[in-house]
Amino acid sequence: METMLQGVGVSHGVAIGEVRHMGTAVLEPSADQVPGQDTERENARAKQAVDAVAADLVARGNLAGGEAQAVLEAQALMAQDPELAADVARRVAGGSTAERAVYDAFGAYRELLAAAGAYLAGRVADLDDVRNRIVARLLGVPMPGVPDSDEPFVLVARDLAPADTALLDPALVLGFITEEGGPTSHSAILARALGVPAVVALPGVGELAEGTVVAVDGSTGEVTVNPSGEQRAALARAAEERRAALAASTGPGATSDGHKVPLLANIGGPADVAGALEAGAEGVGLFRTEFLFLDDSERAPSLETQTATYRQVLEAFPEGRVVVRVLDAGADKPLAFLSPGEEPNPALGVRGLRTLLDHPEVLDTQLKALAAAAEGLPVYLEVMAPMVADRADAKAFADACRAAGLRAKFGAMVEIPSAALRARSVLQEVEFLSLGTNDLAQYTFAADRQVGAVSRLQDPWQPALLDLVSLSAEAAKAEGKSCGVCGEAAADPLLACVLTGLGVTSLSMSASAIPYVRAALARHTLAQCERAAAAARAAESAEEARAAAEAVLSGE
Repeated sequence: METMLQGVGVSHGVAIGEVRHMGTAVLEPSADQVPGQDTERENARAKQAVDAVAADLVARGNLAGGEAQAVLEAQALMAQDPELAADVARRVAGGSTAERAVYDAFGAYRELLAAAGAYLAGRVADLDDVRNRIVARLLGVPMPGVPDSDEPFVLVARDLAPADTALLDPALVLGFITEEGGPTSHSAILARALGVPAVVALPGVGELAEGTVVAVDGSTGEVTVNPSGEQRAALARAAEERRAALAASTGPGATSDGHKVPLLANIGGPADVAGALEAGAEGVGLFRTEFLFLDDSERAPSLETQTATYRQVLEAFPEGRVVVRVLDAGADKPLAFLSPGEEPNPALGVRGLRTLLDHPEVLDTQLKALAAAAEGLPVYLEVMAPMVADRADAKAFADACRAAGLRAKFGAMVEIPSAALRARSVLQEVEFLSLGTNDLAQYTFAADRQVGAVSRLQDPWQPALLDLVSLSAEAAKAEGKSCGVCGEAAADPLLACVLTGLGVTSLSMSASAIPYVRAALARHTLAQCERAAAAARAAESAEEARAAAEAVLSGE
């Protein structure tokens, strides 16, 4: 019998295939004690397993590149955390085997994360994955993961660890569905980068029997169980129509009446450049630089290393626009040489620009590296600071840019509601704004982007969030400056039209989403986008906002 389930669509496309469940296993080792004379041996086993897992995660990241590389390198740092290593050694000294010591030490840290506020609680899945990999290696058993199959399938899991998502083969994994997660979780972002249709936050999907045929619509979030022949044909037609629309839409982003909306790519490093160029990106709207710093948590990369890496990206976009975000460290991206001591709630503590202002030498080196990388190139370089709260923050960043001799536009990311509310004040110090809608939603609604239970509040269609976007765009227009969106909201074709109607001047997204957004904009006039934006803001909920905008843009 055909049944319709509703989750959260996070990656465009349609997939129809049989369900295969993510492999699971109970990896809790026995609590047997070992003699004291075996302590040294057990400590050595634990360290060897930790180092092997960390190396494997780094290797997976190198293979995947881009977004995935930064995420997996952060997991590798988690595996080798000195405090966890000390706890493991203490438990081994108390008579635990290496595997039991690792299991218990990670379990204790897991409880701390779960109780440390929503932001860090969302990293529990990543921590569990690291623990399971280490324990599996110590026990000598295979790590549960993506199932083996000779035929393409739809993957179903409670959640997907970044290490699993990063290396999914799109030719084999047609799409995936998870019970947990949200539209801005690590797995969702990586799914978009891979171009794999995905639906998350769908409770109960794990109960589907192995081999059940499902149809996954990553745009609408609909999952049809046992679709009829008619339903399959309808989905196939819709998918073909989308492909035809994408193929017919080429060139720079613009509405049907010629209003230009540059479409840019979010990238995590040089490995993402080829995909951005293939998708027709007009430049880079968010160049995340964290991947460079995650290679070594003890020290910042040298001026020469940074310069060479930045230049690779800048050379790929001659006479194009490249917006670089300086290091965004802290909270879920701790670095030993930067992060402060233990904080009650790191997401509300010293992170982003606050961290860099506490370590001006790190910021100065990065800015000088960017200046050197751009020397002699015709690229339009723009540099922005993360987590700007007010005009004082914006001024401190602009002053640092000038002091480093950087010849580029200086900008501020709007991720904190105060920056949106006082956007015109912030723009007295910088030349552009870039809305990071992922964190802006998180801080506006006190809803962690990694927690599926609050995904409703992470929905970028929330009218309150649209109000903050509108405030920022209006402020930029009044000051004669630009205001782009680089959060994942820009990847939603319908929402991209609404953002354009709100006055946003550019849209940056995962490369795979660019053709969809280009095609959507090309079907509507600026006036239609403005009416859709007004209708969405007048709504009372995210669902009503989307429906209202869709009604306007479909001519209903």
